[in-house]
Amino acid sequence: MTKLDGELSPPFTIVEPSAWRAPIIFNSPHSGSVYPRAFLAASRVDLATLRRSEDSFVDELIEGLRAQGFPVVSVHFPRSYVDVNREPYELDPRMFAGRLPSFANTRSMRVAGGLGTIPRVVGDGQEIYRERLDVDEALARIEALYKPYHRALRRLITKAHHAFGTAILVDCHSMPSAGISREEPPRPDIVIGDRYGTSCAAILRDRVEHTFTALGYSVGCNKPYAGGFITEHYGNPASGLHAVQIELNRAVYMDERRRERRPRFADVIADFGRLAEVLATLPFGDLGPFATAAE
Repeated sequence: MTKLDGELSPPFTIVEPSAWRAPIIFNSPHSGSVYPRAFLAASRVDLATLRRSEDSFVDELIEGLRAQGFPVVSVHFPRSYVDVNREPYELDPRMFAGRLPSFANTRSMRVAGGLGTIPRVVGDGQEIYRERLDVDEALARIEALYKPYHRALRRLITKAHHAFGTAILVDCHSMPSAGISREEPPRPDIVIGDRYGTSCAAILRDRVEHTFTALGYSVGCNKPYAGGFITEHYGNPASGLHAVQIELNRAVYMDERRRERRPRFADVIADFGRLAEVLATLPFGDLGPFATAAE
């Protein structure tokens, strides 16, 4: 690892149960809130503005699932510092002093929007940095934080796959209660992302939808969030690997302006526990390699 170690040690946590209940992994990649001092000093916006991009408290909503027999992954560094839900080198040349490596993806839609692996903007599009970053600084963050996280997540998924013949990744996020555009319709309580049916078997998406609907949540699918790099990269149903993204409307469980938990917070924790119980009853034998290809 690198000089980034000090304040960000450990950069993420994986907590496994003593005995796995099912091949289901709950992941919170965007709830990190440990902001390195040098990062804050280099930022032209204050901490409160940087924190608008956090999936605040989502790690707390799922941390108790370990006691029910499910592994839980939580990232501690903020997504505005390094975003693990991107390709490893989605980098915006406008941000950096020096030449990016030839393998960097500089033309993705996420880069164009300022939301690459090292984000250029935060919140409602405000520029993060006072000055251009050194290319070596960006590459060091990727080596020290991004790559170890994905290696560890891949090992965990492989462990589940080998033990059960299938693996399910539930990627947990939160979304602002309203979009930037006034034309965007009101957002539901939950948005399920399965990359338009490509990242998981339909039965998994349907179980998530039916469970939250029965619990009283309004639920949408794939709009405005269909799933990011994690869902796309780790979801391969034909190989028995399933990934589904859950976006929870922040107004459901927190005061967005004050960044405080609402009284309903404990109920949402319990509802994630109920979801885990429902998913544990899935027919895992039917979710193994090539099962969905026969549907």
